[in-house]
Amino acid sequence: MELKKVRIQNFRSVEDSSEFSVEHLTCLVGKNEAGKTAILQAIAGLNPHPATPFEYELERDYPKRYLARYRERHGGNEAEIIRTVWELNESEIELLKAALGPDSITGNTITICRTYNSTSTRWIVPVDEAKVIDYLISLSSFSAAENSQVGTPSTITDLIAKLTPLATNPKHKALSDLVTAFPDKSAFAKAREVLLPHFPQFMYFSNYDRMNAMVHLPTLKDRANDQTLFQTEALRGDRLFWEFLEYSGVPLFDILSTTTFESFNAKLQAASNVLTEEILEYWTQNQDIEIRVSVAEGLSGDPIPFNVGAVGRARIYNLLHRADTSFSERSAGFTWFFSFLIKFDRVKKDAAGKIFLLLDEPGLTLHGLAQADLLRYFTEKLEPHHQIIYSTHSPFMVPHDDIMASRIVEDLVKVDDRGRRTPTGTVVREDVLKASKDSVFPLQGALGYSLTQSLFIGKHVILVEGPGDILYLQALSAELLRRGRTGLDPKWIMCPTGGIDKIQSFVSLFAGNSLDVITLSDYTKRDKNKLEALRNSEIIKRGGVLSIADFVNQEEADIEDLFHSSLYCQVVNDSHKLVGDFELDPAKLLAADGNTERQVKQAEAYFNTLPEPMPLYSHFAPSAWLLANPDTLGGDTEPVLETLSRAETLFRSLNSLQGA
Repeated sequence: MELKKVRIQNFRSVEDSSEFSVEHLTCLVGKNEAGKTAILQAIAGLNPHPATPFEYELERDYPKRYLARYRERHGGNEAEIIRTVWELNESEIELLKAALGPDSITGNTITICRTYNSTSTRWIVPVDEAKVIDYLISLSSFSAAENSQVGTPSTITDLIAKLTPLATNPKHKALSDLVTAFPDKSAFAKAREVLLPHFPQFMYFSNYDRMNAMVHLPTLKDRANDQTLFQTEALRGDRLFWEFLEYSGVPLFDILSTTTFESFNAKLQAASNVLTEEILEYWTQNQDIEIRVSVAEGLSGDPIPFNVGAVGRARIYNLLHRADTSFSERSAGFTWFFSFLIKFDRVKKDAAGKIFLLLDEPGLTLHGLAQADLLRYFTEKLEPHHQIIYSTHSPFMVPHDDIMASRIVEDLVKVDDRGRRTPTGTVVREDVLKASKDSVFPLQGALGYSLTQSLFIGKHVILVEGPGDILYLQALSAELLRRGRTGLDPKWIMCPTGGIDKIQSFVSLFAGNSLDVITLSDYTKRDKNKLEALRNSEIIKRGGVLSIADFVNQEEADIEDLFHSSLYCQVVNDSHKLVGDFELDPAKLLAADGNTERQVKQAEAYFNTLPEPMPLYSHFAPSAWLLANPDTLGGDTEPVLETLSRAETLFRSLNSLQGA
């Protein structure tokens, strides 16, 4: 079973998330307090793993501003919290066919829901009950007379009613016994029973779950005996230490039942070595460390309760400095990673079936490169075996090679004509063009980081001002190449720098990489001295500083000015969904700001005249929309041909500078 779609309602800040799709590895991106934790916990409650329990509680979880009207709002029924759509694989479909008949399964997806005050999930399965009955009757080898006695029941309940008075016939009784054993005497419940072992349990793990460095083992034993208490947040660190002992193969109760600790210490060290090797495979920040865990009697000078009885301690030994420190004194990022490995191992051992991982802000305290290591651990170690949804607001935790697997989480507010602010609640967006700039920032940062890293492997680099420039140039080049004309040579790597002011320092940062660097910049009159300084720079090759104004008949120009005004207006209208009286055209563009030739500035001025709640102009949205809708550059209209001609002239100039 693979989770494909989710919709969450009536849960904390999530009044209605809207339905959103998920991938095998899905990244939830959003700023603080957007509702990412609420989304993950709502999913976790669908089928929580016992080691990470989560139960829906009406008074705690239902949106507080509606709680007093709960019964009224839901007509006396229980409110639905989560609705999920799962795709069945071939083996699961075959299991259903074997139990219910080859023609009884009508689809390959099922829906699983959960409401408040329910102890189980509700399943909607694609089963044709009439065909199930036909199949079961066909297995019974009835004679024509026996078959006639059964008739044509349409439900399992009807079938049982028909068979009950016929129980003196062994064939009728055998079929009656078979269908009476169906859960709830239902074909749909039988399908659920067949699939239930394949329904994953959800492991929820947050950034705050970290193992304690030292535990008092007798106290730990008392707490472990009360599993309800042991699950509380206050005891998470102790529970993780207990799980580490389980991981080591030396359970807590075995340790406390003997007076000899040497054999246990040896086993703990062996387990520590295994964990050290696993951590160092994905922890590149410091390879000269060892994890050491011991069990020893407390000393009289230690603080209470660690001054008597057996005490477990975790320490990190530095091979270079030949010194060890307490686990609690290590970086928060390291202790989280260590703790996650322990928890995950425990969950795997306890799981009755598949595990679905829900990770809340994983690696939040890790250095950027360590976050990249963690993401690599997800994709290499976890993703092949487990479906994962995790949340982040860090660009380094966004999967650079599959940014479209990210979903934007936003907490929306509606403002009425009187300026009154009313919360709409947390929503999850697949369309990044609709998201606010704050919410989409990690995706922009991830794209910029990914492109910047390409400087280390791409020798020929074009520095442009922003991500939007790259998308425009990619779309124009693709169309020209499709027509058999000159596009951008694929040897060029484009990288955004954030503006002409940053190009000099940006190039200096990578000067030691022996790169073939040129720059393509927007141009205004105030940029004249900056461009001249770049042209005289020894870092950028001679002739390698170009401005868009060199390729359009304007004194000042941006990348958008490569486009004919009619075509540019079309792209802006479609990307911002401007219709009717609000549609932008060349006349409105010019009228918006007659003091500039730059189309992007004219567009900004036009958007400033629009009434609320019309959107503000986005520099990124038109370029992203154009790349996703390449047919816009098709055809042979004058605006398209003029735009492509300008772009082709630009690409020829850029290509001529390669290796020059």
